[in-house]
Amino acid sequence: MIIQVVGAFFATLFFCIIFNISRKQLLFCGINGAIGWLVYLLTLNMNSIVLSTFLGALVVSIISHILSKIRKTPVTVYLIAGIIPLVPGAILYKAIYNIVIQDYDMSSFYGIQSIELACAIAVAIFLVASVTKSSRRTK
Repeated sequence: MIIQVVGAFFATLFFCIIFNISRKQLLFCGINGAIGWLVYLLTLNMNSIVLSTFLGALVVSIISHILSKIRKTPVTVYLIAGIIPLVPGAILYKAIYNIVIQDYDMSSFYGIQSIELACAIAVAIFLVASVTKSSRRTK
């Protein structure tokens, strides 16, 4: 598990370099991605990859909003970088691969699963953004 979290940290960090994010933000983005992946791994034993992805994205989104307030940086800097480890790239690859080898049952299974994971990430981001936006209005 430690190796995966360290891998998520460096994957996030390297994507930040590709995205040309400021050097001052690199460490925070990497930590955010690693924490999101850690939450995903810790909740994976609930037998629901969608719930684990949702909780990981929820934590990443919360941390992103907190960091953006503290560091006075746009939320997207931390948010986009932080969700990189949670994006269902391997599952989407399996869906496309199964289309190529004409195994349409497995292709539809992986395709639906990747859509579920993408929706879980989107809903988590939306929930945190809605709560933070409504809390700003009440103040």
